[in-house]
Amino acid sequence: MYSFNFTAESSSNGVVERDFTVGDVPGVLWSPASGATDRAPLILMGHGGGSHKKHPAMAGRARLLVTGCGFHVAVIDAPGHGDRPRTAHDEAEIAELFRARAAGEPEGPIVVRYNEHLAELAVPEYQMTLDALQQLPEIGADGPVGYWGINMGTAIGIPLVAIEPRITAAVFGQHWPDALAEKAKQISIPIEFDLQWDDEHISREKGLALFDAFASKEKSLHVNSGKHKDLPRFEADSAVRFFARHFGPAVTPSA
Repeated sequence: MYSFNFTAESSSNGVVERDFTVGDVPGVLWSPASGATDRAPLILMGHGGGSHKKHPAMAGRARLLVTGCGFHVAVIDAPGHGDRPRTAHDEAEIAELFRARAAGEPEGPIVVRYNEHLAELAVPEYQMTLDALQQLPEIGADGPVGYWGINMGTAIGIPLVAIEPRITAAVFGQHWPDALAEKAKQISIPIEFDLQWDDEHISREKGLALFDAFASKEKSLHVNSGKHKDLPRFEADSAVRFFARHFGPAVTPSA
C-alpha cells in the first residue's frame, strides 16, 4: 500500500500550492485559496520531455484553471524527470537523443521509443495519484477528472486515458502516432488536439494521423502555423474553456 503525504504548502494570488508524495513519486497540487474545501473538478496534467512538475508551463496552465474555473490541478514528475533520479536507461536514451540532434538525424524514433518506456512506468503512477487525490474531501471519488498534456504529456496521457474511465475529457497534442494510434482508437471522450503546421520534427501527416485515430465523436483539431516550440499561448486559454465547458461554467478570474 502506498503512502500519501503533503510535504509543503504556500499561497499566492488566490492559489494554494501543495507539494506531495504518493509512494516515492513527487507531485504538486494547486487549488483555489478561497473555498479550498469546496468540491471541484480535478485536472491531471503531464509535463513535457526534459521538464518537471513545476515548469512555468505547468504552473501557468494550473493558475488559469484554478483562478479561471475554480478547479484543482495536479502534476507528478515523470520517471527520470524533476526530483526523480535518472536510471542508466534514461541516461542512455538522452545521450542518444543529443547525438542524433547534433548529427542532424531525425529525433522522432528515439523520442517515441523513450516516451513509450516512460509511459509504461508513469501510467500506473498517475492512477495511484488519482486514487490518493480522490480521497481528499475537496476532490472526492465521484467528481469530474480531466487530463491535459502536450508532447511527452501526450505520450503518457493517451495510454492513461485509454484505460482510465474516471477521466472524461482531455487535451493532447504534438506527438507522433507510432506508439499511440492504437491506444487513441480506444478513446471516445471529448478531446482537443494541438498541432503545429510547420513542426520540424512531427510531419503534418503524422500529427493528423494521431488526431484521426481517436474514436471520440467530439474532437477538435487546433492547427497553428509555426515550428514545434511555437505553440501559441492562447491555446492554453482554449484548453481552459474546453474543460470549463465540460465540467462547469468558468468564473471570473480573481486577477
